[in-house]
Amino acid sequence: MEKSRVFFIEDITSDSLIKIFEALDVKLKGKVAVKISTGEPGGHNFLNPNLIKPLVDKISGTIVECNTAYGGRRATTEEHWKAIEEHGFTHIAPVDIMDADSDMAIPVNGGFHLKENYVGEHLKNYDSMLMLSHFKGHAMGGFGGALKNMSIGIGSANGKAWIHTAGKTKSPAELWSNLPEQDSFLEAMADACKSVMDYMGRENILYINVANNLSVDCDCNSNPATPEMRDIGIFASLDPVALDQACYDAVKNSDDIGKASLIERMDSRHAIHTVEAAYDLGLGKREYEIVKV
Repeated sequence: MEKSRVFFIEDITSDSLIKIFEALDVKLKGKVAVKISTGEPGGHNFLNPNLIKPLVDKISGTIVECNTAYGGRRATTEEHWKAIEEHGFTHIAPVDIMDADSDMAIPVNGGFHLKENYVGEHLKNYDSMLMLSHFKGHAMGGFGGALKNMSIGIGSANGKAWIHTAGKTKSPAELWSNLPEQDSFLEAMADACKSVMDYMGRENILYINVANNLSVDCDCNSNPATPEMRDIGIFASLDPVALDQACYDAVKNSDDIGKASLIERMDSRHAIHTVEAAYDLGLGKREYEIVKV
């Protein structure tokens, strides 16, 4: 079986982001969404606006995000806009909170748990998407990369609750009392990814993971743990499954003694199961070859 290609460049610079994007050799059509995490105020590990600005400019992209399903500064549109401005994103590109007005249901065909996924309604305004993700740990998912950015990240506030509870509730207020067993949550993320890929068209989404500031905690954490291992580099692929697998493997195979806490975070949450589930749904391959840029 032919392996998916995952491009890699060690230097984490604006020029490197452009080089690795160009290595994918696909032109994003029409109105382009650039999905990032805008980061919870108090945190500081989210992708630096100055790092991503040249690439966003190159593709005439609009930075897109959705509100969160938990307490904090991004749970309401009003406060989220303030956070986005404070973090510098409104200064580099147009920004769209996709569920500022409402959300919409898109179908999940053949999923593990979900029959539909609830995403920001403004998703319908975009023709293509760059999934620009910060790869790092995560308190619930184990790690966050392309698959989490495409599932939880594009989910509306209600959609985030829906995914986290594997389809039990859309109410953020009821999220914490309806958490399923861990693998069901991870499988629901894969379900949500399938819905987005089917809705947008797989040929219309590109994926880049920046593996820097490798905290065990997500950018949704207002007080994340200090990273204990060094930055790895930038990875990119047309295949989100191969991409997240490659980043997971890069942490595991690193010679950095500081990797232990991140590996513990990933493995204690069975993080690789999101990749396994996405593979089982046919969203990509787990076998890959690294192509150095």
